[in-house]
Amino acid sequence: MAQSAEIRIGELSRLTGCNVETVRYYERVGLLPRPPRSAAQYRLYNSADVRHLAFVRRARELGFTLDEIRTLLALAVADGEDTCAEVRQVAAGHLADIRAKIADLRALERALSDAVQRCDAGELPGCPLIDTLSVVPPLASRARTTRATSPNCG
Repeated sequence: MAQSAEIRIGELSRLTGCNVETVRYYERVGLLPRPPRSAAQYRLYNSADVRHLAFVRRARELGFTLDEIRTLLALAVADGEDTCAEVRQVAAGHLADIRAKIADLRALERALSDAVQRCDAGELPGCPLIDTLSVVPPLASRARTTRATSPNCG
């Protein structure tokens, strides 16, 4: 595909598997450059835009935040001496977040499994599941909130 090939948004969506509305969203938030327009005001993309959007989509699939993706895109363009180390640092931070989420999910699984077992046993008055859901989490758990997400591709 030549750099100057003119691709409209529907074709870009088809080539990347990214929803048209998500493409527009990424343009609004600056993850995808605003393309030139045709005389009829259609957005016109090229092969570099296809690669760029594929990069963003894959990064989102891996759970990177929009800010992390901006950083990765800037590093990809910079291609400086320390680029790989900086990309590694971003990825290592993201990996730490994922591992923390997995630990949280395992704790949730244990708590829910315990509540279901207590419910099955019928040992306690009331409903152990309702009691488990009614517990306010410790402040440390609330501080580690789920990251803000954008509409997903696909």
